[in-house]
Amino acid sequence: MEFLDNLFSEFASLVWGLPLLILLTGGGLYLLMYSQFLPFRFIGHAIQVLRGKYDNPNDPGEITHFQALTTALSATVGMGNIAGVAVAIAIGGPGAVFWMWVSAIIGMATKFFTSSLAVMYRGKDSEGQLQGGPMYFIVEGLGKKWKPLAAMFSVFGLVGALPIFNVNQLTQAINDILLAPNNIEVGFSSSLIIGLILVGITSVVVLGGIDRISKTASRLVPSMVALYFVLVLIILAVNIHEVPKYIGMIFSNAFTAQNFKGDNFLGGALGGLILLGIRRAAFSNEAGIGTAPMAHGAAKTAEPIREGLVAMLGPAIDTLLVCTLTALAILVTGVWETSDANGVSLTASAFGHSIPGVGKYLLLLCIFVFSISSLFSYSYYGTKCMSFLFGADKKHYYNYIYIASIILGATTSLNMMINLIDGFFALMAIPTMLATLIMAPRVLARVKVYVAKIKKE
Repeated sequence: MEFLDNLFSEFASLVWGLPLLILLTGGGLYLLMYSQFLPFRFIGHAIQVLRGKYDNPNDPGEITHFQALTTALSATVGMGNIAGVAVAIAIGGPGAVFWMWVSAIIGMATKFFTSSLAVMYRGKDSEGQLQGGPMYFIVEGLGKKWKPLAAMFSVFGLVGALPIFNVNQLTQAINDILLAPNNIEVGFSSSLIIGLILVGITSVVVLGGIDRISKTASRLVPSMVALYFVLVLIILAVNIHEVPKYIGMIFSNAFTAQNFKGDNFLGGALGGLILLGIRRAAFSNEAGIGTAPMAHGAAKTAEPIREGLVAMLGPAIDTLLVCTLTALAILVTGVWETSDANGVSLTASAFGHSIPGVGKYLLLLCIFVFSISSLFSYSYYGTKCMSFLFGADKKHYYNYIYIASIILGATTSLNMMINLIDGFFALMAIPTMLATLIMAPRVLARVKVYVAKIKKE
């Protein structure tokens, strides 16, 4: 077991290493330059689309632009934004935040291209239903000879979408923030009860399919982001005198790596800091992994570029907004320098420091909703992969495996399983990014047609 544990740990570190980050960041940077910074030129138009200005109920697809974005966000806004940012600051100091921002800006271009392709090249499953996602745009866009690459994505997705890591972290947060401080015994029994509650809530939603998942996500995600925003504003107001100092440190430390405590990369602390920030942002907003295009591919639209513009707002909300809120809360309260806590416990210390009494519990509410909504979206991604590989009539079997894995995630701390899933999740980026880079010129040709069309309207 120890050998397997070490093997899977090495596997996850290897997969999330430099080659993948070059593919995600280098590929995304190429797409950003190639599109002549399109995400920023059309951000106003993207917001109009999101608000429903161009919605047409007769367009092909299952869900609205807004529901597609909130479904995708419900998967990305989670423990990565709350625990992942804390880890980045604990290791890299304030400078890590700057490199997370850089990664998010690049990620906006990646999301635009992958999600545009998800609508441009929708395919039909074995039941004749219209479907989108990397596995479909690979086959429909590049041809049947590329099907092994699409199958590779789907196999990686079956494992990568399992919720063991998310559930494990959520259970730990409930035990540490809610149960243990109130003298409630924490152990296998408490974790099993949490797991069963999560199974009950998840089952009701996921067995209803994408329609119920999208409707639930579109109600939960905006309200929780708003609550989180208000809570951090309170923290910033309490520590207002510290805000200018730390905003300055985010920029200055980004190039000096003054507070960096991690592994040096290529012999330098700055290289290690850049790698840390990019990796944390990639893990948080998932740009280039291929999950979001599966949600955006279900959007009711006949205009692929329109959906791509909506999708690009994802990393802006996920990383530029939610991750920045977490970072500022941790920095201005000073807990990153005075506390030994890490991950979600560090974020909880920041909330408890500035909002005594209720701060930790309100944070826990946000964590709970963010994590629960992630469970809904990932089940959908897994069933899409199952449907592609084995037929649409078999996809419901995935939900049973998925629900069973929630109990496993809540009651065990299997690093081996978490590392395996983490590694497979990262591998999804290889087929997604390769196909996207090959077909990028087609997206840009479609952009020119779309821009000419909206100028006439």
